[in-house]
Amino acid sequence: MNGLNVVIPTDFSVQAEYAYLMVKNLETKIPINIHFLHVMQVPETVTMDVEGNIFTCGEIDAEYVETQRDIAQRKLNNLKTLYGDNIKVHLKLGKINDSILEFSKEQKMDLIVMGTKGAFGLKEKLSGSSAQMLARKSTTPVLSLMCDRSDLQINNILLVHDFSKPEKLDLDVMHKMIESFSCKLHFLHILSDKHHSNVAALSQKADEFAQLNHIQNYEFHTVNDKDVESGVVHFNQMQDMDIICIGTHGKGGIFHTSATEKLINH
Repeated sequence: MNGLNVVIPTDFSVQAEYAYLMVKNLETKIPINIHFLHVMQVPETVTMDVEGNIFTCGEIDAEYVETQRDIAQRKLNNLKTLYGDNIKVHLKLGKINDSILEFSKEQKMDLIVMGTKGAFGLKEKLSGSSAQMLARKSTTPVLSLMCDRSDLQINNILLVHDFSKPEKLDLDVMHKMIESFSCKLHFLHILSDKHHSNVAALSQKADEFAQLNHIQNYEFHTVNDKDVESGVVHFNQMQDMDIICIGTHGKGGIFHTSATEKLINH
């Protein structure tokens, strides 16, 4: 089996450590190349060349930026001491989310794994979490978590989708998890109170979706709820899923762009 190229964005917090422990859990069954990426958030007028030299417009003290760069580089090197020389570490300057997305695309990452503190109330409305913003823009799958899941046993994966329109999706990472952990996949279609769908017809559409995406071991479920987030939460309370897979942009019905972001934040 081909391995996964995984990037862990780090601010050297405990959340980044949670992300690493999750990746190590996956690594028990899937070969993984682990990359840690730290982004120093600086104005666009501050740049760094391939040799690590800092250039500024003059208004910002280059020596100060160099000092902060050296501190960040030492912390990255400490990760190699802590986790082993097999991991790779990277330092970039710029806007945090944009730099992560650029790195992921340039380095052809298969997965971004990110610990998040979440976002609630006013903070959620103003800015949201970094993981939420990444999930909104990233073409690379984002795996987010809020706590230590190093002991997670992956037996059941939940795929939340609008199955009324079967389509072929890029589910490569999910397929590798299913194959590696011999887990079962559960399809979940959220029904709105306002729209009473034909469940039998939806089940047939789910079968078509499974054929298009080469999925065999699965169960199809529906839940009637006020929105996607509530439906996922209530289903998980009944069925206890280990990993939830959901697209950032649902299609039709009550699916909307904020469902994934709300689940990430909460």
